[in-house]
Amino acid sequence: MRKIKGRMDESILVCVYYGPNGERLIRRGHKLAQIMDCPLYVLTVDALPYDEFDAEKSGYVERWKELCDELDVEEFIIRDNEKRSSVKAIAEVAHNHNITQIIVGQSPQNRWEEITKGSFVNVLLREMTFIDIHLVSVDRTIKSEEDILFEKGVRGFLKKDEDRYRLSFTRSNQNLYEGIFYKEIGTDFNNGVFKFINNTGKTCQIHITEDIATGKMKEPPNVKEK
Repeated sequence: MRKIKGRMDESILVCVYYGPNGERLIRRGHKLAQIMDCPLYVLTVDALPYDEFDAEKSGYVERWKELCDELDVEEFIIRDNEKRSSVKAIAEVAHNHNITQIIVGQSPQNRWEEITKGSFVNVLLREMTFIDIHLVSVDRTIKSEEDILFEKGVRGFLKKDEDRYRLSFTRSNQNLYEGIFYKEIGTDFNNGVFKFINNTGKTCQIHITEDIATGKMKEPPNVKEK
């Protein structure tokens, strides 16, 4: 049972996008919510439907969900298949949840980018006049420990091969899982990551080494297509 927050007149929304800084923003929001003893929400917005997320994106989402459960976040919100601008989506969520403070990451932006594309933060400020916005500096150089590039994903299958699982690209009654295989760039063998939905409906991914599934079923979100 969730603990009833002391200050329901305040409510914090953390907006995250894909990258290692998302976890940092969530933890920053959690600290602020603890100080204020108020509800915390986490939001991510994407123009693609969730089932079209690549292995990297879905990996980040799964990690954020786990972190939100760990920190007792009020709600983790995914606005997928969003055709409006991210600012419009954020504004709607903020209105629906009576948000009074928003935390976003501020990436370095040079003057030319600001002139040609406009400042995301400025647009956000104009859209939400009565909400406090906290900017957390984001370092573009932060990367995952295993920053590996992968080719575009292709449809594949996992089937039982004695006491192990083998990658296949042929439909068969022996296949146990259907998913997407992301091959590492620069290898002649089928080395990479296989993403699939398990029997409980949860998105999983596992490393593939020369057609054989190896390692733990859940891996860090480090898949980057090129």
